[in-house]
Amino acid sequence: MGAPVDAILAWFAREGRALPWRESGASPWGILVSEVMLQQTPVSRVLPLWTAWMERWPTPGALAGATQADAVRAWGRLGYPRRAQRLWECAVAIEERFSGRVPSDQATLRDLPGIGEYTAAAVVAFAFGRRAVVLDTNVRRVLARIVAGTAAPAPHLTGAERALAAEVVPLDSATAATWNVAAMELGALVCTSRAPRCDACPASKWCRWLAQGRPVAASRRVASPWAGSDRQVRGRILALLRAASSPINVAGSSSLQDVEPGQLDRCIEGLVSDGLIHVSSAERGTHEL
Repeated sequence: MGAPVDAILAWFAREGRALPWRESGASPWGILVSEVMLQQTPVSRVLPLWTAWMERWPTPGALAGATQADAVRAWGRLGYPRRAQRLWECAVAIEERFSGRVPSDQATLRDLPGIGEYTAAAVVAFAFGRRAVVLDTNVRRVLARIVAGTAAPAPHLTGAERALAAEVVPLDSATAATWNVAAMELGALVCTSRAPRCDACPASKWCRWLAQGRPVAASRRVASPWAGSDRQVRGRILALLRAASSPINVAGSSSLQDVEPGQLDRCIEGLVSDGLIHVSSAERGTHEL
Protein backbone atom coordinates (compact mmCIF):
# COMPACT_ATOMS: atom_id res chain seq x y z
CA MET A 1 0.00 0.00 0.00
CA GLY A 2 2.97 2.29 -0.64
CA ALA A 3 1.37 4.74 -3.08
CA PRO A 4 -1.79 5.48 -1.06
CA VAL A 5 0.27 5.82 2.12
CA ASP A 6 2.50 8.39 0.40
CA ALA A 7 -0.55 10.23 -0.94
CA ILE A 8 -2.18 10.36 2.50
CA LEU A 9 1.06 11.57 4.11
CA ALA A 10 1.34 14.35 1.51
CA TRP A 11 -2.29 15.31 2.07
CA PHE A 12 -1.75 15.49 5.83
CA ALA A 13 1.27 17.75 5.39
CA ARG A 14 -1.04 20.20 3.57
CA GLU A 15 -4.37 19.72 5.36
CA GLY A 16 -3.67 18.44 8.88
CA ARG A 17 -5.14 20.55 11.65
CA ALA A 18 -2.85 22.50 13.94
CA LEU A 19 -3.78 21.17 17.37
CA PRO A 20 -1.86 21.93 20.58
CA TRP A 21 -1.19 18.29 21.42
CA ARG A 22 0.39 17.88 17.98
CA GLU A 23 2.89 20.69 18.47
CA SER A 24 6.56 19.76 18.81
CA GLY A 25 6.64 21.07 22.38
CA ALA A 26 3.68 19.00 23.59
CA SER A 27 4.61 16.87 26.58
CA PRO A 28 3.98 13.11 26.80
CA TRP A 29 1.53 13.89 29.60
CA GLY A 30 -0.34 16.41 27.46
CA ILE A 31 -0.57 13.88 24.64
CA LEU A 32 -1.79 11.17 27.01
CA VAL A 33 -4.47 13.53 28.36
CA SER A 34 -5.57 14.42 24.82
CA GLU A 35 -5.92 10.77 23.84
CA VAL A 36 -8.08 10.00 26.86
CA MET A 37 -10.27 13.05 26.24
CA LEU A 38 -10.64 12.32 22.51
CA GLN A 39 -12.11 8.86 23.08
CA GLN A 40 -15.58 8.98 21.48
CA THR A 41 -15.47 12.80 21.67
CA PRO A 42 -14.92 15.31 18.82
CA VAL A 43 -11.93 17.65 18.78
CA SER A 44 -14.15 20.75 19.00
CA ARG A 45 -15.39 19.70 22.44
CA VAL A 46 -12.01 18.52 23.69
CA LEU A 47 -9.91 21.55 22.70
CA PRO A 48 -11.10 24.09 25.31
CA LEU A 49 -11.18 21.53 28.12
CA TRP A 50 -7.72 20.16 27.26
CA THR A 51 -6.31 23.70 27.30
CA ALA A 52 -7.87 24.48 30.69
CA TRP A 53 -6.85 21.08 32.09
CA MET A 54 -3.21 21.47 31.06
CA GLU A 55 -3.05 24.98 32.49
CA ARG A 56 -4.32 23.66 35.80
CA TRP A 57 -2.52 20.29 35.85
CA PRO A 58 0.47 20.48 33.46
CA THR A 59 2.10 17.34 34.90
CA PRO A 60 0.96 14.01 36.34
CA GLY A 61 2.19 15.18 39.74
CA ALA A 62 0.00 18.27 39.60
CA LEU A 63 -3.12 16.19 38.97
CA ALA A 64 -2.06 13.56 41.51
CA GLY A 65 -1.92 16.35 44.09
CA ALA A 66 -5.58 17.14 43.45
CA THR A 67 -8.53 14.95 44.41
CA GLN A 68 -10.58 12.64 42.25
CA ALA A 69 -13.53 14.97 42.85
CA ASP A 70 -11.49 17.87 41.45
CA ALA A 71 -10.85 15.86 38.28
CA VAL A 72 -14.47 14.79 37.83
CA ARG A 73 -15.68 18.34 38.48
CA ALA A 74 -13.20 19.79 35.94
CA TRP A 75 -14.28 17.20 33.37
CA GLY A 76 -17.56 19.10 33.10
CA ARG A 77 -19.89 17.88 30.36
CA LEU A 78 -17.25 16.18 28.22
CA GLY A 79 -19.03 12.86 28.74
CA TYR A 80 -18.00 9.41 29.99
CA PRO A 81 -16.89 10.83 33.39
CA ARG A 82 -15.19 7.59 34.37
CA ARG A 83 -12.42 8.77 32.04
CA ALA A 84 -11.72 11.61 34.48
CA GLN A 85 -11.61 9.16 37.35
CA ARG A 86 -9.22 6.85 35.53
CA LEU A 87 -7.05 9.73 34.33
CA TRP A 88 -6.64 10.87 37.92
CA GLU A 89 -5.76 7.31 38.98
CA CYS A 90 -3.29 7.15 36.08
CA ALA A 91 -1.62 10.39 37.22
CA VAL A 92 -1.27 9.03 40.75
CA ALA A 93 0.31 5.83 39.43
CA ILE A 94 2.74 7.72 37.17
CA GLU A 95 3.76 9.97 40.05
CA GLU A 96 4.21 7.12 42.52
CA ARG A 97 5.76 4.50 40.24
CA PHE A 98 7.67 6.55 37.69
CA SER A 99 8.50 9.79 39.52
CA GLY A 100 6.06 11.73 37.35
CA ARG A 101 7.48 10.61 33.98
CA VAL A 102 5.10 9.04 31.46
CA PRO A 103 6.44 5.57 30.48
CA SER A 104 7.58 5.18 26.87
CA ASP A 105 6.81 1.52 26.16
CA GLN A 106 3.42 0.01 25.43
CA ALA A 107 3.50 -2.82 27.96
CA THR A 108 4.19 -0.47 30.85
CA LEU A 109 1.63 2.04 29.65
CA ARG A 110 -1.05 -0.63 29.42
CA ASP A 111 -0.40 -1.49 33.05
CA LEU A 112 -1.55 2.00 34.07
CA PRO A 113 -5.19 2.63 35.11
CA GLY A 114 -7.47 3.42 32.19
CA ILE A 115 -4.84 2.87 29.47
CA GLY A 116 -5.86 0.32 26.87
CA GLU A 117 -4.33 -0.99 23.66
CA TYR A 118 -5.18 2.04 21.55
CA THR A 119 -4.10 4.73 24.04
CA ALA A 120 -0.80 2.97 24.80
CA ALA A 121 0.04 2.72 21.10
CA ALA A 122 -0.97 6.35 20.49
CA VAL A 123 1.24 7.65 23.31
CA VAL A 124 4.22 5.61 22.06
CA ALA A 125 3.73 6.96 18.54
CA PHE A 126 2.78 10.58 19.19
CA ALA A 127 4.66 11.32 22.41
CA PHE A 128 7.83 9.35 21.75
CA GLY A 129 7.93 9.10 17.96
CA ARG A 130 8.22 5.32 17.91
CA ARG A 131 6.71 2.85 15.48
CA ALA A 132 3.39 1.55 16.75
CA VAL A 133 0.13 0.33 15.25
CA VAL A 134 -2.50 2.89 16.26
CA LEU A 135 -5.99 1.65 15.48
CA ASP A 136 -8.87 3.96 16.34
CA THR A 137 -12.27 4.01 14.62
CA ASN A 138 -11.08 6.42 11.95
CA VAL A 139 -7.98 4.42 10.98
CA ARG A 140 -9.97 1.19 10.92
CA ARG A 141 -12.54 2.76 8.58
CA VAL A 142 -9.88 4.16 6.23
CA LEU A 143 -8.19 0.75 5.93
CA ALA A 144 -11.50 -1.09 5.59
CA ARG A 145 -12.52 1.07 2.65
CA ILE A 146 -9.22 1.36 0.82
CA VAL A 147 -7.98 -2.21 1.27
CA ALA A 148 -10.99 -4.40 2.05
CA GLY A 149 -13.59 -2.50 0.03
CA THR A 150 -16.12 -2.41 2.85
CA ALA A 151 -18.02 0.60 4.15
CA ALA A 152 -17.06 -0.05 7.75
CA PRO A 153 -14.78 -2.34 9.71
CA ALA A 154 -16.04 -5.29 11.73
CA PRO A 155 -17.82 -4.43 15.01
CA HIS A 156 -14.84 -5.75 16.96
CA LEU A 157 -11.14 -5.50 16.18
CA THR A 158 -9.84 -8.76 14.71
CA GLY A 159 -6.41 -10.33 14.49
CA ALA A 160 -6.51 -10.06 10.70
CA GLU A 161 -7.24 -6.36 10.99
CA ARG A 162 -4.30 -5.85 13.34
CA ALA A 163 -2.03 -7.77 10.96
CA LEU A 164 -3.14 -5.68 7.98
CA ALA A 165 -2.61 -2.43 9.88
CA ALA A 166 0.87 -3.56 10.95
CA GLU A 167 1.79 -4.24 7.32
CA VAL A 168 0.65 -0.77 6.27
CA VAL A 169 2.50 1.21 8.98
CA PRO A 170 5.84 2.42 7.53
CA LEU A 171 8.96 0.83 9.01
CA ASP A 172 10.69 4.13 9.75
CA SER A 173 9.63 5.31 13.23
CA ALA A 174 9.14 8.99 12.41
CA THR A 175 7.18 8.23 9.24
CA ALA A 176 5.14 5.60 11.09
CA ALA A 177 4.10 8.13 13.74
CA THR A 178 3.08 10.61 11.03
CA TRP A 179 1.18 7.92 9.14
CA ASN A 180 -0.85 7.04 12.21
CA VAL A 181 -2.00 10.60 12.79
CA ALA A 182 -2.50 11.19 9.05
CA ALA A 183 -4.80 8.17 8.71
CA MET A 184 -6.74 9.28 11.79
CA GLU A 185 -7.10 12.78 10.34
CA LEU A 186 -8.27 11.46 6.98
CA GLY A 187 -10.96 9.41 8.69
CA ALA A 188 -12.05 12.36 10.82
CA LEU A 189 -12.20 14.96 8.05
CA VAL A 190 -12.68 13.18 4.70
CA CYS A 191 -13.35 9.44 4.98
CA THR A 192 -16.12 10.00 7.49
CA SER A 193 -18.69 7.44 8.53
CA ARG A 194 -21.86 9.05 7.22
CA ALA A 195 -20.86 11.54 4.53
CA PRO A 196 -17.45 10.64 3.09
CA ARG A 197 -15.98 13.24 0.71
CA CYS A 198 -14.44 10.85 -1.78
CA ASP A 199 -13.81 13.67 -4.25
CA ALA A 200 -11.40 15.21 -1.73
CA CYS A 201 -9.67 11.96 -0.74
CA PRO A 202 -5.99 11.68 -1.70
CA ALA A 203 -6.31 7.88 -1.87
CA SER A 204 -9.50 7.71 -3.93
CA LYS A 205 -7.89 6.12 -6.98
CA TRP A 206 -6.69 3.18 -4.88
CA CYS A 207 -9.89 2.78 -2.83
CA ARG A 208 -11.61 -0.58 -3.41
CA TRP A 209 -14.80 0.62 -1.72
CA LEU A 210 -15.12 3.58 -4.09
CA ALA A 211 -14.27 1.41 -7.10
CA GLN A 212 -17.12 -0.95 -6.15
CA GLY A 213 -19.63 1.91 -6.05
CA ARG A 214 -19.52 2.53 -2.30
CA PRO A 215 -21.67 -0.44 -1.21
CA VAL A 216 -23.50 0.12 2.06
CA ALA A 217 -22.65 -1.87 5.14
CA ALA A 218 -24.59 -5.12 5.55
CA SER A 219 -26.05 -3.96 8.83
CA ARG A 220 -25.89 -0.91 11.04
CA ARG A 221 -26.18 -0.78 14.79
CA VAL A 222 -29.02 1.45 15.87
CA ALA A 223 -27.83 3.88 18.49
CA SER A 224 -29.69 3.82 21.76
CA PRO A 225 -31.71 6.99 22.42
CA TRP A 226 -29.91 9.53 24.61
CA ALA A 227 -32.92 11.31 26.10
CA GLY A 228 -34.09 9.52 29.21
CA SER A 229 -31.24 7.00 29.19
CA ASP A 230 -29.32 6.01 32.30
CA ARG A 231 -26.27 7.72 30.82
CA GLN A 232 -28.15 11.01 30.53
CA VAL A 233 -29.50 10.73 34.08
CA ARG A 234 -26.02 9.95 35.42
CA GLY A 235 -24.74 13.04 33.63
CA ARG A 236 -27.49 15.16 35.19
CA ILE A 237 -26.63 13.86 38.66
CA LEU A 238 -22.95 14.65 38.18
CA ALA A 239 -23.77 18.13 36.86
CA LEU A 240 -25.93 18.74 39.94
CA LEU A 241 -23.12 17.69 42.30
CA ARG A 242 -20.49 19.67 40.40
CA ALA A 243 -22.54 22.81 40.89
CA ALA A 244 -23.16 22.15 44.59
CA SER A 245 -20.93 23.72 47.23
CA SER A 246 -21.88 21.10 49.84
CA PRO A 247 -23.40 17.58 49.93
CA ILE A 248 -26.97 17.41 48.66
CA ASN A 249 -29.90 15.00 48.62
CA VAL A 250 -29.81 13.97 44.96
CA ALA A 251 -32.94 11.81 45.17
CA GLY A 252 -34.90 14.73 46.59
CA SER A 253 -33.67 17.33 44.11
CA SER A 254 -36.45 19.21 42.33
CA SER A 255 -34.39 19.23 39.12
CA LEU A 256 -34.61 15.43 38.92
CA GLN A 257 -38.31 14.99 39.71
CA ASP A 258 -39.01 14.02 36.09
CA VAL A 259 -36.85 10.90 36.47
CA GLU A 260 -38.55 7.65 37.49
CA PRO A 261 -37.63 6.87 41.12
CA GLY A 262 -36.36 3.40 40.22
CA GLN A 263 -34.12 4.73 37.47
CA LEU A 264 -32.82 7.54 39.69
CA ASP A 265 -31.96 5.10 42.48
CA ARG A 266 -30.25 2.80 39.98
CA CYS A 267 -28.15 5.63 38.56
CA ILE A 268 -27.16 6.91 42.01
CA GLU A 269 -26.16 3.41 43.10
CA GLY A 270 -24.19 2.94 39.88
CA LEU A 271 -22.28 6.19 40.36
CA VAL A 272 -21.47 5.25 43.96
CA SER A 273 -20.37 1.78 42.86
CA ASP A 274 -18.14 3.32 40.17
CA GLY A 275 -16.55 5.60 42.77
CA LEU A 276 -17.63 8.75 40.95
CA ILE A 277 -19.78 10.02 43.81
CA HIS A 278 -19.74 9.30 47.53
CA VAL A 279 -22.37 8.95 50.24
CA SER A 280 -21.89 11.92 52.55
CA SER A 281 -24.59 11.00 55.03
CA ALA A 282 -26.65 7.82 54.82
CA GLU A 283 -29.12 9.21 57.34
CA ARG A 284 -29.81 12.35 55.36
CA GLY A 285 -29.43 10.64 52.02
CA THR A 286 -26.84 13.14 50.82
CA HIS A 287 -24.08 12.65 48.24
CA GLU A 288 -21.01 14.52 46.99
CA LEU A 289 -18.29 14.10 44.38
